[in-house]
Amino acid sequence: MVLALVVLIPVLVRAAAGSAAGARYEALGACRMVCEPYGHTGSEPPGTALQPPPTTLIRGAKGEPGRAGRTGPRGQPGPPGPPGPPGKTGEPGPPGLPGPPGARGVTGVISAATYSTVPRIAFYAGLKKQHEGYEVLKFDDVVTNLGNHYDPATGKFTCSIPGIYFFVYHVLMRGGDGTSMWADLCKNNQVRASAIAQDADQNYDYASNSVVLHLEPGDEIYIKLDGGKAHGGNSNKYSTFSGFMLYAD
Repeated sequence: MVLALVVLIPVLVRAAAGSAAGARYEALGACRMVCEPYGHTGSEPPGTALQPPPTTLIRGAKGEPGRAGRTGPRGQPGPPGPPGPPGKTGEPGPPGLPGPPGARGVTGVISAATYSTVPRIAFYAGLKKQHEGYEVLKFDDVVTNLGNHYDPATGKFTCSIPGIYFFVYHVLMRGGDGTSMWADLCKNNQVRASAIAQDADQNYDYASNSVVLHLEPGDEIYIKLDGGKAHGGNSNKYSTFSGFMLYAD
């Protein structure tokens, strides 16, 4: 009996240990390979060191590159770079709209310098003596002669400053004999205006005209009788000749 117990007890202990180990592997499943990679079953005696299996791995070929990772968070702005070179000049833009009218300015005054810089040329003279036939009328009763460009001895106005001039003349015909009278304004022996007076009723009549001419230095202006009789008037100035500069060149 004692001998039978000595034989059965080790057998029963082994069977119980095997049943416990099977139950352990059924519960853990794949964890056995993780928790006990080298086949530890718990049946090794205490103090036994686990030995890894011999290495038989061979390095394989290099694999394909993996997928790109996710974009990381945006970094902080960097410092500003240096200024770039200036660009090309662009095309001019279209004209802008006209602005509103400005305020009305203060009414100006004519400067005294204007009178001192603009040439002052003017004359006015009457006819004292009687004239007839074909001759230059010498208006010898001078009233105004600014600039002294009119010569009563010759009856001619001589230009010294180029510009635009105005001239007018009135010649009274001495009637009574049924004749007519012609009076021409001439520039350098060329007629520029004419006038006629007729003695239809044996009365006095006027021959008058006026011109605006451009003159150069040396040009002469005068009144020439072209037939008939011109009446003088002592100092009454029945016949007159006058002119003045409008503006200089």
